[in-house]
Order: sequence, then C-alpha cells, then structure tokens
Amino acid sequence: MRLMSFGVVMLMRIILPLYVTAFILYTVRAIKGPTIPDIILAVDCMSFDIAAFMAILAVYFKSVYLISGAITLALWAYLLDIYIANHLTKKEVGA
Repeated sequence: MRLMSFGVVMLMRIILPLYVTAFILYTVRAIKGPTIPDIILAVDCMSFDIAAFMAILAVYFKSVYLISGAITLALWAYLLDIYIANHLTKKEVGA
C-alpha cells in the first residue's frame, strides 16, 4: 500500500470539507430549487464536480477506467443541458 505524502494529506484536509460542503449545498438547491433552471444548474454542478473528482482520482491511481467514467458522466450532464434547453425553448421533447 502506498503512503500518502504530507502535502496530499494537508490538501485533503482543506479541500475535502469544502468539496463536501459544496456538494451538500448543490443537493439542497437541486431538491428545493425555486425554478427549473436552478435545479438543472445544481445537477450540472454536482455532475461536473463528481467528474472532476473522478479525473483527479484517475490521475492519482493511474486508472484508465476512472477517467473514462468521468468523461461519460460529463457528457451525460452536457446532454441533459442540451435536452432541457431544447425543451424550454420549443416546449417539445425530442424535436
């Protein structure tokens, strides 16, 4: 098992609580957002944050599978944006 360096541990102690706090705030906004764009923005932020976290873990663990999952998640979030924007502008789904 690989030991983490002191800098990585200190970075995790600072960044991880901020990341968890942001994710909790995004979740609250996604659940009780006053408008549809607020909810979509919160879901996008959660998706892109998870994708970025997976990409960082993929670099750290040198894993191809994590980075492919991160790319797939980011593309699904982008597809959600396109789909909702199309629906909100045309009021039709799939057109």
